[in-house]
Amino acid sequence: MEAENPGIVKLKCCVKNYDWGKIGRDSSVARLYARNSGEEADDSKPYAEFWMGSHESGPSYAVAVPVPGDQGENGVPNGSHGSGNDCKLVNLKDWIEQNPSVIGDKVLQKWGRSLPFLFKVLSVAKALSIQAHPDKVLAEVLHKQQPDIYKDDNHKPEMALAITEFEALCGFISLEELKLVVQNVPEIVEVVGNACADQVLHTSKRDGEEKSKEILRSIFTELMSAEKVVISEAISKLISRLIIKREVRELTDKEELVLRLENQYPGDVGVIAAFLFNYIKLSSGEALYLGADEPHAYIYGDCVECMATSDNVVRAGLTPKNRDVQTLCSMLTYKQGLPQVLKGVALNAYTVKYVPPFDEFEVDQCFLPKGTSAVFPAVPGPSVFLVMAGDGKLQTLSHEELVAEGDVLFTRANTEITAATTSGLNLYRAGVNSRFLGESNTT
Repeated sequence: MEAENPGIVKLKCCVKNYDWGKIGRDSSVARLYARNSGEEADDSKPYAEFWMGSHESGPSYAVAVPVPGDQGENGVPNGSHGSGNDCKLVNLKDWIEQNPSVIGDKVLQKWGRSLPFLFKVLSVAKALSIQAHPDKVLAEVLHKQQPDIYKDDNHKPEMALAITEFEALCGFISLEELKLVVQNVPEIVEVVGNACADQVLHTSKRDGEEKSKEILRSIFTELMSAEKVVISEAISKLISRLIIKREVRELTDKEELVLRLENQYPGDVGVIAAFLFNYIKLSSGEALYLGADEPHAYIYGDCVECMATSDNVVRAGLTPKNRDVQTLCSMLTYKQGLPQVLKGVALNAYTVKYVPPFDEFEVDQCFLPKGTSAVFPAVPGPSVFLVMAGDGKLQTLSHEELVAEGDVLFTRANTEITAATTSGLNLYRAGVNSRFLGESNTT
């Protein structure tokens, strides 16, 4: 029989020290992890991602009822939290499997005994890889063929919500912009060939979207598949040309970005491929969402990220990690044009909701000034709350939990939560998409 469960459970969460992360206390991830874990940040290490969820590559642990002197059982680790008493930490995935009612019937029927979303904070100091995430069918194939690289069989639609100004490459540029690239970046033409370039220049919107996609696929695949020595020579010419150009006139934002990328990843094909992608700058409070098979690369800044519970990434540039150029080039949609930027919908004076077109997740941003409160209505799915800054309390009808920066809390389905503060509180909430749950959540 399932055990009685509180409406709010604190979580101990996982950190990732990828080399593109911000260093030590300059990283929001480092500060959050230090407060969440009680460990001091190492000022010599990069802190890239703070994971909140049940994925086996970075599991969270539910902080159980304090058990003084408990030494753990069945390999479950112990830890301390709050009062200094020993606390048993239970793997969140295991805890949900043992207590499925906490995620609600609708979520249980759709995804089984698991949390369908993974919540993260990213602190990006240098560019992440040019990458895309496979759809469900391809994810299952890749996981079966290469389980050491593709860790699970799930798809990974995702959304990035900017905390600071946040830079990203996202999706392919339009046909008209592609023509300008062919005309103004001769180094790309040298790599892909004149025939490829002429196809771009002699194509128009009247030829149809599929024709445009076919030509884009051809030029991108030629570029990404070129020999390293060819790419290295092209980038050398490109950088020399841009440095000379900078002395006589101002470079474009994309050209300045290319110089930055070359400093970070010398000779990498992703440096020159950046010309083919949209360069996006999000302001704090703006969000991008990315479906399966859409190319992107985060460049700089801090964001909250939410996605389906997966760690599947197909990479092809700007990375020292495994590259799978053939898979990436074959899987992409080659959709062209600027991505949609979400600004969110205000639920009340303090809370804004971001709802992407994916069943697995949505995100709320809640900034409470001194002496205020906000209600998160009961929904038939689970939520994960992150305290980004400040302090206060989260309350159910029968329980109150004091919270401060770095605290992460799981709240069970069908639980109304009131957040309140006397001094100021910044919260983010991840939950299952309201449209899937049939909840408007607009009051």
